Amino acid sequence: MKGGNSYSFKGVHLSLALVALFLFTTLLWLWEKNPMVITLQSAQDWYYLPSVPIDSIKAINLTKSKAKSSPIIETGPKVKIDIVKVDSPKRQYNAEVRSSRSEVCNFAKGRWIANKRRPLYSGFGCKQWLSPMWSCRLTRRPDFSFEGYHWQPENCDVPEFDPSGFFRKMQDKTIAFIGDSLGRQQFQSLMCMVTGGYESPEVENVGWEYGLVKARGAIRPDGWAYRFPQTNTTILYYWSASLCDLEPLSTTDPLTNVSMHLDRPPAFMRKFLHRFDVLVLNTGHHWNMGKLNANRWKMHVDGKPNEDKHLLDLGNAKNFTVYNVVRWLDSQLVSHPRLKVFFRTLSPRHFVNGDWNSGGSCDSTVPLRRGSEVVQEGSSDPTVEGALSGTKIKILDITAISQLREEAHMSRYTDRGVSNSSDCLHWCLPGIPDAWNELLVAQI
Repeated sequence: MKGGNSYSFKGVHLSLALVALFLFTTLLWLWEKNPMVITLQSAQDWYYLPSVPIDSIKAINLTKSKAKSSPIIETGPKVKIDIVKVDSPKRQYNAEVRSSRSEVCNFAKGRWIANKRRPLYSGFGCKQWLSPMWSCRLTRRPDFSFEGYHWQPENCDVPEFDPSGFFRKMQDKTIAFIGDSLGRQQFQSLMCMVTGGYESPEVENVGWEYGLVKARGAIRPDGWAYRFPQTNTTILYYWSASLCDLEPLSTTDPLTNVSMHLDRPPAFMRKFLHRFDVLVLNTGHHWNMGKLNANRWKMHVDGKPNEDKHLLDLGNAKNFTVYNVVRWLDSQLVSHPRLKVFFRTLSPRHFVNGDWNSGGSCDSTVPLRRGSEVVQEGSSDPTVEGALSGTKIKILDITAISQLREEAHMSRYTDRGVSNSSDCLHWCLPGIPDAWNELLVAQI
């Protein structure tokens, strides 16, 4: 009997163990099928959220430590140059321009959209970089509604301009603007954008490295060059209104005529091309007899005075020059593989009832009176578009989008008061050149 009871007791234990195993297996199966488990899983297992780079994590502490000393301006996102702006995962995901659909991204086709985050810097600030004559906030102009728009290209996801993102792209690089006074406006616009309009005493004037120093008796130097030491980024501008090589016929006579070599790029460009990583060119508004006579420019081809009657037409002479500059630069890209070259199209004028010297004006203050959208496929600057065809040089096509913004010019307002004449060529800053730079940076 004792032996039988013992075996019976052991059988009971074995049965209980089997029941417990069965119950545990059943509960585990139910737990895995329970929807509550889904809520406990990481969101990254269900949605693709790019992780924040380590550099951005490091930047969080840097940003917090300097936040108390950073001034606040209510005119849009402002970032001091010594603060790294921390991007959200969404911004990281959209950090590159890409087509939102299968169509090709066309930066010149799209629409102007009202944006409360504009302007990108204060019109009352940025005095370190912005010429007073172009700072409309310092004039008696009564309206500034033109500042509150940004250009949205069709089929493109273009991120908001981010100074820290620009400096990441341009670390140890140089961007050069070569062109006329509209090119100078674009240069000043970019300087204000990347600094947020803040005073930046740490920025170094390195114009001397490029020979950009004020000559004796000159009003200003031929250009400017500034370096941001934190990222070793250099931004420069050189004045070359015609993109021709200019050579005085006499080295001793200050009133000498100047050879305007239509088939020779500016000496400055040829000398310093190897130092550029991004080059932005423009020309256009100096191709008239008034400018040529005032500057004493005499057209030359093949090193001698022009004898081609076809080139006596200044439109033909300009086209000839543009094609020659583009052809030369395209040939140089093989030996300068890191260089990206952009040719900006013509910035439109908006004089009505006359020209700059005959009572023309641009007094409209209504934004987008002509419409807000560009639907055309080709450029409104056929000369530049044609010259770039078949080359590796990119077009920065701003003509049509700027044509819609007649209210954003300087008009009759100056830093000295209200003038009887109007400037319907240059733009207020902040203003339209900021949009040009947004499109430029998106394509770098």
